[in-house]
Amino acid sequence: MSVVPLKHHGRLVAAVVLVVVLGGFVMSMVTNPRFKWNLVAQYLTNESILNGLLTTVWLTVAAMAIGIVLGTIVALMRISDNPVLSTVASGYVFVFRGTPLLVQLIFWYNLSALYPTLTLGFPVGPSLAHFDANKVITVYVAALLGLGLNEGAYMSEIVRSGLAAVPGGQREAAQALGLSSFRVMTRIILPQAMRVIVPPTGNQLIGMLKTTSLVSVIAMEELLYSAQLIYTTNFQTIPLLIVASTWYLVLTTVLSIGQNALERHFGKSDRRTQKSKPMMVEEATVSNAGI
Repeated sequence: MSVVPLKHHGRLVAAVVLVVVLGGFVMSMVTNPRFKWNLVAQYLTNESILNGLLTTVWLTVAAMAIGIVLGTIVALMRISDNPVLSTVASGYVFVFRGTPLLVQLIFWYNLSALYPTLTLGFPVGPSLAHFDANKVITVYVAALLGLGLNEGAYMSEIVRSGLAAVPGGQREAAQALGLSSFRVMTRIILPQAMRVIVPPTGNQLIGMLKTTSLVSVIAMEELLYSAQLIYTTNFQTIPLLIVASTWYLVLTTVLSIGQNALERHFGKSDRRTQKSKPMMVEEATVSNAGI
């Protein structure tokens, strides 16, 4: 007896309707002269746009590096048995995760209004050096402080969840072998936690790429602000926004490909681990049967 497959007429109708709607939308964009696609093509390789693109790239990399390092430190502080370290880390996450990033950027940019002079020295004792806050807190420093410190709060939760995913018996077994706490963390815990940490970190990196557009409010010439400078002079707002969006899509696509590759890599590692578990159970069963 042959099996007759189910016919999904609803899916076919929905797919046809969706293709027609999307086709009409794309056609309206292509044929609408107000989009000015010739200007979009012209400004895609504009020198100011490309300089802003490079600024966006290095700002993304630098801010994520700060966030990852700081997040790892804060995560270790939060799981520490020292109540002072744990409380300070929790307070840091509470403040920087609980306030808008835009507010933080504006705050760091205007830090000189609170502290016109930055002093390097001891809390009680002589001062070693004095610095003009306006010269130290430039738009670049303010952007890195705002993005990096904010990202550190989110990365600390990602790292902490990865560390919590490692079974507690791993730490106990390593300590029973006489390994120091540092070696246990760097050799045993962190390598296993990376399977949980890496995928969401990829999402954070893609999010950081787009979040860098917020620094345009403090007049940092990244990709979006470079487009804004151009369309405030030629009044071609929509074409320049399309140019910026196109480059964001290109960079996001590249990062997404890298993220998918990492997820497949760590997914294979998880599958190998899962396959080894039944074998271990079977060996243990045979061993017990022979006793």
